[in-house]
Amino acid sequence: MTQTITIELTDTQFKGLEYAALSPQEWADNAVTNRARIAGDEIVAALVAHCNENSIALAVGRDAQIAQAFELGVVRTAAEVQAENEANMPE
Repeated sequence: MTQTITIELTDTQFKGLEYAALSPQEWADNAVTNRARIAGDEIVAALVAHCNENSIALAVGRDAQIAQAFELGVVRTAAEVQAENEANMPE
């Protein structure tokens, strides 16, 4: 499955990106794709450490390993972490 992320820029913001990049769309695609890759690397590393420490068999393949990390609670979404932090803040 794929997901689509859409952003809107003002004309001025777009001009700024045209100054900084040959193709603003390609630059944005590369930035988001690379950040997702880095996050995936971090998730897989956390899963491998968790599975090794707890004698749990690793799922086969990167996609399956990322899914396994979420299923086992090794990692959580940023939204889940933020909600928990906000719930634990003193009033």
